[in-house]
Order: sequence, then C-alpha cells, then structure tokens
Amino acid sequence: MSARWIAILGASSGFGAATAREFAAAGHPVFGAHLDRRGTMPQVTTLIEALRGHQVPVLFHNGNAADDTVRGEAIDRLAGAIEDAGGGTVGVLLHSLAFGTLRPFFDEGGRAMTRRQLEMTLDVMANSLVYWTQDLLQRGLLREGSRIFAMTSSGSVAAWPSYGAVSAAKSALESHIRQIAVELSPRGISANAIMAGVTPTPALEKIPGHEEIEQRARLRNPSGRLTRPEDVARCILALSAPGAAWMTGNTIRVDGGEAISG
Repeated sequence: MSARWIAILGASSGFGAATAREFAAAGHPVFGAHLDRRGTMPQVTTLIEALRGHQVPVLFHNGNAADDTVRGEAIDRLAGAIEDAGGGTVGVLLHSLAFGTLRPFFDEGGRAMTRRQLEMTLDVMANSLVYWTQDLLQRGLLREGSRIFAMTSSGSVAAWPSYGAVSAAKSALESHIRQIAVELSPRGISANAIMAGVTPTPALEKIPGHEEIEQRARLRNPSGRLTRPEDVARCILALSAPGAAWMTGNTIRVDGGEAISG
C-alpha cells in the first residue's frame, strides 16, 4: 500500500481534497497538483497537515497543472519524492481539474466565448489528462496495476446556460478516457471516468443558476440529498482495489441513483 502513490490533479478542494483524505487514511502517499492564490492557501495548509497526520508522505505542487513547464517540474518533484521514500509507483492518477470559462457562445453584450477561452477550457479540463498520462508513463511511474480516473459530470450530455465550453471539455475527457483505456490495457493499466451526481463544490458554485441545479437534484435523488465529495472519494478508493482491475473504459455514475430517478 505505502508504495502506491495517488497523484491528484486539482487536489486542494472538492473531489480532489476528499479523495486525498480517503487515500491517506488508507495508507497511501499523496501527491497533489493545485493552483491556489494567497487567499486560499490556509485551507491547503490545513489539508496537508491532515494528510500527514496519517503518517504517509505528502507532496503538493502549486501551479497551473495544464502548463507544460509546471507539469515537468511537478513530475520531477514527484519522482524525487518516490525515490526518497524508497521507491514505488503512481498507483492512481485522478484528474479533477475544474478551471474553465463559463460564458455563452453568442452574446450581443460582448461576453461571447472567445477562441482563446474555449481552447483553454478544453486544454485544462480535458487534454491535460493525456499529457500527464504520457509523461508519467514515459518516466516509468505508471505501471501494470495503475488506475486512471477522471472526474466528469452529467454536463457532458447537457446544455446549460454559459456551460458550453465546460460541457465540451467533459465530453472530450470521456473520449480521452476511452482511448487511454484501449491503448494502455495491454500494459495492465485501466482508465475510467467518474460521473458524480450534483455535488456542492467550489466549481459548482461558479455555474450560473447552480442553486436551481442543486434544488432539482435534491428532489430527484432517492436519498433526498446531494452527492458529497466523500461519497465519490470512497468509491474511487474501492475501485482502486485489485479486484476491480478488469473494469476499464467506462463512465461510472456515482450519484446515489440521481440519474435514474424520475
């Protein structure tokens, strides 16, 4: 267990932070890539202290995980930390980057989506998974038995106000997961997308009309509540067990039945 690190892209809040807590509690070393300014760093420091309380190695790297230079520096640090800890692999890679532009495609008031914003959203929220996987594989950090997970949402198949770029990114992310699964299956590496139910996270709060989205989901969910980050984190931990190795290329719903309830 101790030799199988989890590397989390988007580790400082939401699904990333909850998953870091679950894996650290289970004895896994944690690497977290995050982008935080001075105002949110205290909560990152608190998270790191909590993770280290489980007596596991913890390494966080602050920077834009979609930037090539930052990615290279982060992976260098991760490889060094693994070596210092006596060796090991990245047993789990979780892509949970939630940074994109929320604007309509067409707007007469000058707020229409620009090419730069659209391409940035797709690069951060989808394409970066491919680049991280390529580099970790090339460095020998992803090996047989490693698992790759990417956080998607029902927004991949829905059209919400100002959500077009993020919806496209989520659709692309699911496509990338399928391709990664096919190409890495011969190496014994699996890849799955996790489609969480509506979950109160900082990313959700940025979506215009999120209050209505939350209300509808709460009424629709058989449990009468929203999905929590901890619900998703526990499922990711369970899906990382040896017995789930044959599951790959899927988009797995973790929503308490929200999607199937009328």
